[in-house]
Amino acid sequence: MSQFNDYYGNSGAGGGGGFMTSGSPYGSASGSPGGASRKSEIAHSLRPLTVLQLLNATQAHSDAEWMLDDTELGQVTVVGHVVSIQSQATNNLYWLDDGTGRIEARHWIDSSIEDSGTGSSAITEGSYIRVSGALKMFGSKRYVNATHIRPVKSPHEIYFHLLEAMTVTLIWAKGAPPRAGQNPSTAIPQAQVAGPSAVGGSAYAVQSHSTTTNTSQYSHLPKLEYTIITFILNQPSKEEGVHVGSIARAVGGSAVTISNALDKLMDDGLVFTTIDDSHFKVAD
Repeated sequence: MSQFNDYYGNSGAGGGGGFMTSGSPYGSASGSPGGASRKSEIAHSLRPLTVLQLLNATQAHSDAEWMLDDTELGQVTVVGHVVSIQSQATNNLYWLDDGTGRIEARHWIDSSIEDSGTGSSAITEGSYIRVSGALKMFGSKRYVNATHIRPVKSPHEIYFHLLEAMTVTLIWAKGAPPRAGQNPSTAIPQAQVAGPSAVGGSAYAVQSHSTTTNTSQYSHLPKLEYTIITFILNQPSKEEGVHVGSIARAVGGSAVTISNALDKLMDDGLVFTTIDDSHFKVAD
């Protein structure tokens, strides 16, 4: 898909959820000193998505990372039809529709950068644009905080984006297709591959497919705490542990209840945080 890399314009990213190649224009992404490297990888990863996928992404709490199908989201890119534009002194607000749903994209104006005529000044209602940035929530409304925005260059880019979003989603769900000359039966499912090397070096790490672990020593715990411990232990062993979003989806219940249970487990010395306050491992 390298021939289509120019579709990303100055965002500096290739196809399939790659890395932003330039210095980060998004500020610090690390939630704690120990998680700086991992958080930087996630912040610089760019994943193509549809608007519906953005609307289906979840947060365990307001400060947690966005998750989609147990995969953490960093930077996202979406292509959509501009329904309306609201221009203000400091930012422009675009209503986007890609056929799967509608979402706002807010682009802050940097007066120190001269617009060459191919950026936001060239965008009109009724046109198609590519937006890259981070998914945010303000109040009850989610939007894309756009760091890069430009008109779509050709009709093919619209179809390419939808196909790429589907391809990346299928890779996370079913694993990468076999390489040339590789027996399909020997291809390793993506969900069984741990670490950033999973799909072309992407920082996204799949957090599913568990193995059975003896948890009898925790049988005295309250049901929720026991369920949390069991879930963490049954996940593939990774240095960063398990994300709180994955825990919340697996055990159910409110964010407050799960947070309180995790706090109690930490107070008892049974679990601890790893790269940041949202990743947990069971103490040995």
